Amino acid sequence: QPRLVESGGGSVQAGESLRLSCKAIGISSLCFPVAWFRQAPGKEREGVASIEYHGEDIVYAESVEGRFTISKDDAKDTVYLQMVSLKPEDTGVYYCAAQCRNRAIWRPPTIDPFLYNNWGQGTQVTVSS
Repeated sequence: QPRLVESGGGSVQAGESLRLSCKAIGISSLCFPVAWFRQAPGKEREGVASIEYHGEDIVYAESVEGRFTISKDDAKDTVYLQMVSLKPEDTGVYYCAAQCRNRAIWRPPTIDPFLYNNWGQGTQVTVSS
């Protein structure tokens, strides 16, 4: 069963860092772009960052620009989200998602959640002040 598995969440103090991982299991290279989303209690899911197949085009939400970095390691079938200078407002469940299609057509990165059809279970990130 193809799936995405997130890891790396935890509880940190403001100003600290975390690195999230999104491991693709049984998912082909047709599943790009990949994006990270987050959802805080009582709020809508928010797009954080997205990376396309070649890893050259990347999109970030304004709220994380300059603090978060998305990257990928093809050999490990893993996409990462490096988060530094974390703030309490970064708290939430972080989800990894991929656009999976049956045709190898390049698609640009996007943080629109409605364009993603394969989601992980999420990993909790809690930032205390």
